[in-house]
Amino acid sequence: MAENQEHLLVVDDDREIRTLLSEYLEQAGYRVTAVADGREMRRVFDGSRVDLVVLDLMLPGEDGLSLCRELRSRSRIPILMLTARGEETDRIVGLEMGADDYLPKPFNPRELLARIRSVLRRAQSLPPNLEPQPAGHFFFAGWKLDAATRELVAADGLVVPLSGAEYRLLRVFLEHPQRVLSRDQLLDLAQGRETVLFDRSIDVLVGRLRRRLNDDAKEPRLIKTVRGQGYVLAASVGTGTAT
Repeated sequence: MAENQEHLLVVDDDREIRTLLSEYLEQAGYRVTAVADGREMRRVFDGSRVDLVVLDLMLPGEDGLSLCRELRSRSRIPILMLTARGEETDRIVGLEMGADDYLPKPFNPRELLARIRSVLRRAQSLPPNLEPQPAGHFFFAGWKLDAATRELVAADGLVVPLSGAEYRLLRVFLEHPQRVLSRDQLLDLAQGRETVLFDRSIDVLVGRLRRRLNDDAKEPRLIKTVRGQGYVLAASVGTGTAT
C-alpha cells in the first residue's frame, strides 16, 4: 500500500452503506476504514493518520453532530456529513458544528466521490504557515475576544453576540493579522463550507462581522478589502492564555 495513499474514515451504523462506500472508494484509489460508532472512530484515530471523515448524522448513542463537534475541537480534519434527513436545519447545524460538506441520503456514490475530492483539494491548498497558534484571549483595536466563552467585548465592556460562523471568521483574522487571505482560504480556515451552496457567502459574512465591530463598510478600518485578492485584518493583535 502506498504511504501517500489518502486514508478515509467512514462512520456509519448501516453495514450495507459501509460495505458499499468501502468498495467504491477503494476502487477510486483511497485507503478506507469503515466503522459503526464513535468508539470505533476514536480507536482508528488513535492508531493511524486519517485524511477525511465521512460521518453519518443519525448514529445510535453519540450522534454525528456530537462527534463532529469533538473532532473539530481538536483538529481541522475535513468532515463530510451524511444524513437520511434532508431538512435545511440539519444541514445548517452540521455546518455550524464545523462540517466541511453535507450530503443527504440516498446519494449517488459518484457525487460523494466528487465532494470528497473537492474537500480534500481545498484542505490541501492551505499553506502550512497558516496553521493557527493557540491562545485564550485576543486583543485588537480596543476589542477583546475570549476564545473560551466566545465573547467579543468592546472597549466599554459591552459584550457583542457572535454567531458561530462570525466567531470562526473573526478567529481566522485574529490568528493571521495583517495577512491578505483569499476567499477560499478564509472559508477553509474558518470551516465555513456554506460556499458549497453560496459562492459569495464569505462576502456576506465579512459584512456581518464588520457591523459587529462597528467597522464602516464604505471605509473599513479593521477588515479591509484587497481588490482581486481577498481581505486583511489591518489591526495589530495581542494574545494571552486563558486563566
